[in-house]
Amino acid sequence: MVSVGLLTRTFSPVLVDEVVASCKRTERRNRSLPARAMAYFAIGMALHAEGSYEDVLSLLTDGLSWSTGEEIPALVSKSAIFQARARLGPEPLKALFARVAKPLGNRGPCTG
Repeated sequence: MVSVGLLTRTFSPVLVDEVVASCKRTERRNRSLPARAMAYFAIGMALHAEGSYEDVLSLLTDGLSWSTGEEIPALVSKSAIFQARARLGPEPLKALFARVAKPLGNRGPCTG
């Protein structure tokens, strides 16, 4: 399991909030599943594709409240998760990837 600490180090809460705002996905009212939490959730789902929505959310809940101070209710329905993911949409995740992804190799010739 990739820890929430690693997720928040790679995708800092400030960066996630900035990207969410730039994509105009910041919530207009307080929600039990805010956009920042759903961005981390979507990343968690990609890393734990075999897990259910509830499993991945429970993995993230404690870690996010500890590392970011963000409180996520323990009991959230699949429908609430689905609606929150739909509100977030794919744009913030694409923008996060564009901001964080870097090549791991160099541009030298390929030797095999």
